[in-house]
Amino acid sequence: MGLGFVSARLLKQLGRSNPERGLPCVRGFAAGGGKSKKGSKGGASADAPKASTLSKEAKSTTVVGANILKDGSDPKILPELEYPHWLWHLLDKRLPLSELRRLNIETLPYEELKRFVKLDNRSRIKDNNALRAKK
Repeated sequence: MGLGFVSARLLKQLGRSNPERGLPCVRGFAAGGGKSKKGSKGGASADAPKASTLSKEAKSTTVVGANILKDGSDPKILPELEYPHWLWHLLDKRLPLSELRRLNIETLPYEELKRFVKLDNRSRIKDNNALRAKK
């Protein structure tokens, strides 16, 4: 038997109040209450940022924290030519629907035309739903 099991059994026996023995009712609490809560007053928090143990060279050649596999390692940073072309345009700003409506539809590239049709349909559906909700 482990020590925790013996002490739990002892606390249960002591916890039963018995006027003959003259023992008061004792209640035990779960172990592991040493962690401080968020926002608690007092010393340094347990969630404080820790100093990095990685070298500058490791940080500049790997994507730290991108590993999703249990036994894997962080992926290495590749040269720009190794990545697909479309990746570099993901964060480019696109024109809103109001700007697309001002442009000539016939001169828009195919991708922008598809996007315009999608946004325009979405806008018309929202307008129709708003009109039906008022009636």
